Amino acid sequence: MNDHVTGGRRILEVQGLSARYGHVEALRSVDLHVDEGELVAVLGPNGAGKSTLMRAIMGLVRNDGSVRFRGEPVPRHDPAGAAARGLVLVPEGRGIFAPMTVAENLELGAYLLSGDKPEFARRHHRVMALFPRLKERLAQVAGSLSGGEQQMLAVGRALMSAPKLLLLDEPSLGLAPRVVEEILTALGALNREGLPIILVEQKAPLALKMARRAYLLSVGNIAAEIDPREVKSHDELARFYLG
Repeated sequence: MNDHVTGGRRILEVQGLSARYGHVEALRSVDLHVDEGELVAVLGPNGAGKSTLMRAIMGLVRNDGSVRFRGEPVPRHDPAGAAARGLVLVPEGRGIFAPMTVAENLELGAYLLSGDKPEFARRHHRVMALFPRLKERLAQVAGSLSGGEQQMLAVGRALMSAPKLLLLDEPSLGLAPRVVEEILTALGALNREGLPIILVEQKAPLALKMARRAYLLSVGNIAAEIDPREVKSHDELARFYLG
């Protein structure tokens, strides 16, 4: 799945990004980039700082350093502004609005459309094509969906905003392998259509199958940047971690 050829134009550039919670430094001077059309994986164990990295890029946590998106600086404390420009995060834990219906959650994802019904219909149709199960559950309360369906809804809601870069934090967490495959197949299709994606995953083999490049995060630092084609086994992956 990682054979998508990119155009090479840089869409996201992160330089010297650091973040802390109180006195605890969760990220230390992280550098990474994403080119137009790339799917980039960020791998690492629990506590490595993967979620903090995604939140810092979005401006959801206090941070130092530079984040540039499509050539322009991303404000440090304006996640809504970042999202309006097309930088969209699907957080760990999904973040759906549980008391609302599936349809209402999707409508919220398109809140910036301001009544453009044809464009809303186009986006909605695309989400339904990617996740047919959601089409059967549009009137259902989101909190009553299965875990896999909730993750599909979280991704679908993000897609309703027409992201220019999609950030996904542990989309496979707690899900059955069959459901994970369904979600990752949809993400692979989106990437082949040209949508750049940052995929944060603990399950390295899944992410490496899809990624063009991968960063290994360890204790808040980038331990390595790797070509997924070079990783043939868990032992080789461990070698990258250990340097």
